[in-house]
Amino acid sequence: MINKIIIFLFVIMIVGCSTQQQPIVRTTKPPYKKPTAVVVNTPKKPVYTKNESTAKPSTTKPTTTNQNTNQNSQSEILEATTRVKVTTAMVLDYISKYKDVAKSNMKQYGIPSSIILGQGILESGAGTGPLSSLANNHFGIKCHKEWTGPSVKYDDDSAQECFRKYELPSESYKDHALFLTSRAWYLPLFDLEKDDYKQWAIGLKKAGYATDPKYPEKLIGIIERYQLSKYDSEVLGTEYIPINTKDQISLKSDLYQVSQGDTLYSISKKFNLTIEDLKKKNNIGENTISIGQNLIIK
Repeated sequence: MINKIIIFLFVIMIVGCSTQQQPIVRTTKPPYKKPTAVVVNTPKKPVYTKNESTAKPSTTKPTTTNQNTNQNSQSEILEATTRVKVTTAMVLDYISKYKDVAKSNMKQYGIPSSIILGQGILESGAGTGPLSSLANNHFGIKCHKEWTGPSVKYDDDSAQECFRKYELPSESYKDHALFLTSRAWYLPLFDLEKDDYKQWAIGLKKAGYATDPKYPEKLIGIIERYQLSKYDSEVLGTEYIPINTKDQISLKSDLYQVSQGDTLYSISKKFNLTIEDLKKKNNIGENTISIGQNLIIK
């Protein structure tokens, strides 16, 4: 009997302990798993240090007199191989770049510096025309059958004509001299006085250098407008007399030669004409005129 009581109490104790046991809760964090890194090999961009000498050019204009500012900002139309609009400052910059080349060619080949520079300005649009930009061709010289060097195609008298291409502008200047000295039809030019740019301009047209009937007038106008004959005097060692081109009248009293600053309006007022009359007399379709152009005024 006593044994049964002891066993009964033992069972009760076991049951009591099992009902009071707390549930086990895991508080330990799972082990950390390192994520997989993907490496992309991209080129490292260079770090640029801004240099004052390569920064954007200042838009502040240099201090000049109003007269010089107006003169340099005035524009004109140049048209030979191409038609471009240039400012006086652009032409003066072109002259500064190539005057020494022109003088050197005059000494070596006998072509007046004024003619060389004048043609360069007119033919290349003061170095801004397509042929001078793409091919360093400053004189509009076409390939011709003897040319074996590089070339470019450009629309001129005919579509897609072949023009010579040069590595440097100075090569174009040299080829211009060789072009004139190596062809029989240009030989009469070299019998002319080296300081007679007017006869040289007329002679170039007669020899077939350009098809524009107004080529001599345009060339002479540029030479006189920019006083290019002074470089002839420097080579020849003669005294240079500046040319006054203001309101210049051609040898024929019924013609007026356009000078810097002229407009159809100012010319029409000068000669008591209407703009329409002036345009009709000269077959002008647009309101544009070029320096050196001769206009019929009577």
